Amino acid sequence: MRHLITVCAAVLISTISYGQLQVSVSSGYAIGSATMKLGEKVNISETENTYGSYGEGTNFQIRGTYFFDDSFGVDLGIGYLRGTDQELSIVNLPNTEVDAVARARAFGSSVSVVYKFTNNIYGRFGALLKLGGKTEGVIYRKSVFSAEEAAAFGVPEGSYSETNYKKKIFMDIFL
Repeated sequence: MRHLITVCAAVLISTISYGQLQVSVSSGYAIGSATMKLGEKVNISETENTYGSYGEGTNFQIRGTYFFDDSFGVDLGIGYLRGTDQELSIVNLPNTEVDAVARARAFGSSVSVVYKFTNNIYGRFGALLKLGGKTEGVIYRKSVFSAEEAAAFGVPEGSYSETNYKKKIFMDIFL
């Protein structure tokens, strides 16, 4: 086993030293470019639509590129998107309060053909593939009991019910 690890390390070091293999790690923030109506904000005086994009959020990626010669190579990467909370339903009424948000989590990979024009300029042509992910809702609801409800439950007036839960809206895995 030790011999196998030594051979793999030697091959990896030799390909890196000849500049055939490049490894990069990156992160960033994706802004919501194509927003859509996701929900509503409701209060006693008005109702307002909320807009957002499930693709908005922080992303991380690790990528490796192997060059067959001085200018032609193949690039393979894997990444993760941690989407920001998108408002689905915000209700603020005298006896009811609701805060429901949804967020996306996704794993993906990218495969590209790379052509190096100069040492500083190169082009990539490839595909971004979704491997799996989920969209989940996080819901909070607080509802104050009416006088009749409080009497039926045997609790004092002004008592309330509070509910918190998560719900998977969509989940998929592609392998």
